[in-house]
Amino acid sequence: MAERYPFPDLNTLPEDIQGRILAVQEKAGFIPNVFLAFARRPAEWRAFFDYHDALMEPESCGRASNLTKGEREMIVTATSSANHCLYCVVAHGAILRIYEKKPFVADQVAVNHAKADITPRQRAMLDFAMKVCLRSHEIEDADFAALHAHGFDDEDLWDIAAITAFFGLSNRMASFAGMQPNPEFYLMGRLPREKKPTTWTLSNQ
Repeated sequence: MAERYPFPDLNTLPEDIQGRILAVQEKAGFIPNVFLAFARRPAEWRAFFDYHDALMEPESCGRASNLTKGEREMIVTATSSANHCLYCVVAHGAILRIYEKKPFVADQVAVNHAKADITPRQRAMLDFAMKVCLRSHEIEDADFAALHAHGFDDEDLWDIAAITAFFGLSNRMASFAGMQPNPEFYLMGRLPREKKPTTWTLSNQ
């Protein structure tokens, strides 16, 4: 399946967007398709990624969070699977594997987080995220109490709900537009990085 909307030429984009995309390319080694897909509307791109960064990298805007980077990616992977979003499951599943250093965890979380190799605290977090994702109208005080028992506070619950809701938007736009995961994502974090062979010289003997 091909993307329904052609990606804009990177060279035609506003300089601030070019700079942020090139910074991602420098770090990742490739440009994730979502950065180009949304760039067809620069104002929306800026709003989308500013909110993304505020939620997924809160330290970048001076806000502390009790959720680890891996836990944020767990929320994205689990709820994106519930929303049948191929792009986000594959892309964020790859990031999850890297942060958690567990090659199987993304597949487990995407299929059935109740049986995944995660902590009881993380399982409770995903139970709540899935309820926000699928039945937000049923959220009640008892859901807050259940997460408080695991050490989450009300700001953490806001984070969980906001990440779930934000990626609900992302999931639907990616699926609607036919956005495809970059091939690089599929293998990321599944195998340990190969160590560079030692170059032996006379001094090693």
